[in-house]
Amino acid sequence: MRRIMRLQQVKIFAPNMEQMHVVNHLSGSPTEEKRNVLVESARIARGNIQDLADLKVSEFDAVIFPGGFGVAKNLCSWAVDGKDCTVNNIVKATLQAFHSAKKPIGLCCISPVLAAKVFPGCEVTVGQDKNVGGRFPDAETATAIQELGCKHVCKDVGESHVDSTNKIVTTCAFMCKAPLHEIFDGIGTMVGEVLKLA
Repeated sequence: MRRIMRLQQVKIFAPNMEQMHVVNHLSGSPTEEKRNVLVESARIARGNIQDLADLKVSEFDAVIFPGGFGVAKNLCSWAVDGKDCTVNNIVKATLQAFHSAKKPIGLCCISPVLAAKVFPGCEVTVGQDKNVGGRFPDAETATAIQELGCKHVCKDVGESHVDSTNKIVTTCAFMCKAPLHEIFDGIGTMVGEVLKLA
């Protein structure tokens, strides 16, 4: 039996907005510098990026939101407001458009909180709801997700969770203090499950 793999075309998008603040990652302290999310994302993506406002859902089979603390500071206000946060209007509209089109949504690290805010009743994971062995220092995020009326499913770093009703796939990534190869494996399972649903 021959296995045929589809070639996946990937495009990268980011919102055109000012960052909440810029952090010197060597010292861990905020700086006075100002940066734009789209411009900074272009640096990371090597320039091959577009404004999120220009994304057309009809041209894509799925969407994946990588995590990182920038999600909690720029794509929503979770870093400051927790479960009472607001989600950036363009990010919210993008998530709602993919959901309405019944196209899969992948979210990792802290980004599952976006789904928890936008889709009440959905199922997500950010890892564990207890700081098991010191590996899940942000375990209280799971409790906040439940307080939003969503179901948090406990998973280890190498696993992902599929909410088949909403076509939402999540994994905890850096919400777990784990070796990079374990985080990589978990993100890989999330991407794989998104592609299965696409």
